[in-house]
Amino acid sequence: MAKRPAILVTGGAGYIGSHCCRALEKAGFRPVVYDNLSTGHRSFVSGALVVGDIADKATLARAFAEHEIAAVMHFAASSLVGESVADPQKYYLNNLAGTLALLDAMREAQCNRLVFSSTGAVYGNADSKALPENYNCAPINPYGASKFMIERVLTDYRVAYGLGAFALRYFNASGADLAGGIGELREIETHLIPRAMMALQGHVPDFAVFGDDYDTPDGTAIRDYIHVTDLAAAHVAALKLLLEGHSGGAFNLGTGNGFSVREILAAIATETGREVPHVVKPRRAGDPTYLVADASAARDVLKFVPKHSDLKTIIRTAWAWHRKAHPLKTGEPANSDKSLSPAA
Repeated sequence: MAKRPAILVTGGAGYIGSHCCRALEKAGFRPVVYDNLSTGHRSFVSGALVVGDIADKATLARAFAEHEIAAVMHFAASSLVGESVADPQKYYLNNLAGTLALLDAMREAQCNRLVFSSTGAVYGNADSKALPENYNCAPINPYGASKFMIERVLTDYRVAYGLGAFALRYFNASGADLAGGIGELREIETHLIPRAMMALQGHVPDFAVFGDDYDTPDGTAIRDYIHVTDLAAAHVAALKLLLEGHSGGAFNLGTGNGFSVREILAAIATETGREVPHVVKPRRAGDPTYLVADASAARDVLKFVPKHSDLKTIIRTAWAWHRKAHPLKTGEPANSDKSLSPAA
């Protein structure tokens, strides 16, 4: 039997990277996780693990040589919008400079295929239409700016060095592994859905809605939520195209449906049977009003059709994971919630 191609997955011990590693295994690839474990979890690792930073060229070189890497999936990055505004240096060093170090190691190893984890934040303050890839990119925070700079680097490397690279701009990754094995687990949680669920469990006493004065129907910001399992499938599809000789490009990954913060909280209440306790605070710096994807290009090229990104599945799987990952502080039995019913 032919040896399975080895795929280096930077940040493969994190939320999205670990889901992609499982999708790679199911698709017949051999994931090699490259992670410094600063925010990732050793227990999430699927496949071989190389502990290292993407700025560590010596460790990267050994990983490429020892595992005969055929392609790279690149998730390793700092990714908190608010933190990027407060500490932009961290984001340009970790994200931009780190990616340049990775690309240097790839060139040394003659590995010229990359699937890059980009973001809808490259668009900045957009209007209320679903955004196509040719929409003007004007990021309003250093996180989005660092990702857009990397996209430009990849475009230049594609022309100069023949790099095959997909930049997958996904919107709000959410939900958890359908089997319940992995999910969102961070020391400092800032994302809406997991933070709301932690508030229900008694772990977050100060859950806040940031801004109720946006120019939206209910005053709260609107986002496009996509299930992490669907994201993983799209990454594998992009990888397969690269291995077939496709040159890559930038593609949105989303559903085309936008939900406000209040709509998400209402859906969580419906699924769990509990209202999320919250207060309203001023807007956070760097948060756009509306961010929804036009994913038609990904549908046409990657054959990307989300299968698990309806809001009910997202919330059900996320809640099941949080009930498993975080012991309740509310005193309620862990098996009393209706959202733990089997998947539809």
